[in-house]
Amino acid sequence: MAEKSAGKKQSCARKSRKATTKKKKHYDVSFYHDWCKACGICMAFCPQKIIQADKNGKPGISEMDKCVGCRFCEIHCPDFAITVSDRKRNRRQNDV
Repeated sequence: MAEKSAGKKQSCARKSRKATTKKKKHYDVSFYHDWCKACGICMAFCPQKIIQADKNGKPGISEMDKCVGCRFCEIHCPDFAITVSDRKRNRRQNDV
């Protein structure tokens, strides 16, 4: 009996280890500054608070790797000036 419960504990530990090693997805956020009127809605809705205003009041990302891909900024932008997309991994160093 004790061997079966020990086996279950080990398999549960392996499953939890696999769940914690899941790779985090990365996202790219693009701003079309010609369309943007600097209303600040994207900055207000960002749950990670990574969208910051530049000296002209236009939005920009301070740390792109902290983006969780929620797309709140993209959905709430009245000017359709924001696009959030999955980041594609470069296969080679010289890929653009």
